Amino acid sequence: MRSAERRATLADVAARAGVSKSLVSLVMRDEPGAGVATRRRILEAADELGYHPDSRARLLRSGRSRLLGVVFGIQHDFHGDLVTDLYTAARETGYEVALSAVTPGRDEREATAGLLQDRCEALILLGPQEPTASLARLATRLPVVVLARSVRDPAVDVVRTADAEGLRQAVDHLVRLGHRAIVHIDGGRAPGAAERRRGYRDAMRSHGLDGYARIIPGGLTEEEGAAAARVLLDDVPTAVTVFNDRCATGVLDVLARHGRAVPGDVSVVGYDDSRLARLAHVDLTTVAQDAVTMTRLAVGRAIDRIEGAAVARREVVVPPRLVVRGTTAPPLH
Repeated sequence: MRSAERRATLADVAARAGVSKSLVSLVMRDEPGAGVATRRRILEAADELGYHPDSRARLLRSGRSRLLGVVFGIQHDFHGDLVTDLYTAARETGYEVALSAVTPGRDEREATAGLLQDRCEALILLGPQEPTASLARLATRLPVVVLARSVRDPAVDVVRTADAEGLRQAVDHLVRLGHRAIVHIDGGRAPGAAERRRGYRDAMRSHGLDGYARIIPGGLTEEEGAAAARVLLDDVPTAVTVFNDRCATGVLDVLARHGRAVPGDVSVVGYDDSRLARLAHVDLTTVAQDAVTMTRLAVGRAIDRIEGAAVARREVVVPPRLVVRGTTAPPLH
């Protein structure tokens, strides 16, 4: 019996089946050249030995990897949704995804460098925070598609949500319910945060609510949402829009701990429609980003660049939509 510590090779299969390595190679590539009985004997030998052809090595020998490198942040719940849909979109095109995470101890440059070593043919960067100039330099080496962030450079392709429009939808919804004192907890310097702040201000102005407009520093995480909510406790509004769903859960927790009913005392709207927002005990009204459409567009654009196809627009903006759940209602007073 073959040692479990050594991976079976083409030569092992050839020896077990009593044929040449070249004939085994033909069968593994599903090419003609072997009789029916011989093909069956080779496949049975491969199965017995646990042999699996290394398609990645074959592609690399041909000068191709068919790999799309994806850089994502573990702090972003929505990035998890995007990664899931990127796998599906890539599979439909015959490409594979290679992931590299940005963590508190691993920055975007390190994450990107790992994918370059893997010989990825294009990069899809989820909400990168690197300066535009750095992204443009990277795009001189291989195609770069930025997902969920605006980048003003013709070398970089972009697929993003209309973030300002999403906040306008959130404010419009709250105003229709009868709210006036609507506060926005922002995302600091996170991708999309500036556009969402602008959407909030524009919407408040369009409803004649400039005097009520108030922005509280927030962030990406529950902890940052909780810190912002504690600031609100001194002057509680009737409604809050929040940069993302994860930050919104921190807001919900602090409000609950201080006896503020949601949505009775305070209505809360998140952003992203991540899996967190859809949990039954969270049931968060939120602005949904169309992850399926965004990821298909990003993969398609990356492949177009790899294959040299004509591209009509450098940036594609996908409309958001409001998803109303249980954290918003008319104000009680």
